[in-house]
Amino acid sequence: MGWRSGQSYSQDLRDRVLRAVDGGMPVRQAAPMFGVSIAYIYKALIRRRMTGNAGINPHRGHAPRKLSGAQELALAAHIRSRPGITLAQAQAWLLAEYDVALSTGAIWNAARRLGLSFKKRPARGRAGPARRGRPAQALESGATVP
Repeated sequence: MGWRSGQSYSQDLRDRVLRAVDGGMPVRQAAPMFGVSIAYIYKALIRRRMTGNAGINPHRGHAPRKLSGAQELALAAHIRSRPGITLAQAQAWLLAEYDVALSTGAIWNAARRLGLSFKKRPARGRAGPARRGRPAQALESGATVP
């Protein structure tokens, strides 16, 4: 399996690219040779000059979830026990009970992960076209409109 978008390059590849550029190879020649972008090489050179290290950033990626597993289960039980609850109400409950401030999107994602829904009513069949089957309104003279 090759490199995928969002993944870091391996340390071995980083070292080989920077060693080639340090050895005098032009960046525009090194990029296609190693299968990296020109911008990546310049960014790695700048990062090494600024920090002294061109390695993988350990803080890269998504922030860890704010809710623990026990808190997620408590949220699921709370939502199941109140079928008409809104995202804002669940948000307020989490803040009051666990002192955890989450965005509505984070609560939505947690509920979706737990297989829950915020629908107020069960799904129904589609409504028919408007005005179908209703009688026409009568005019003052008593005649009906076609």
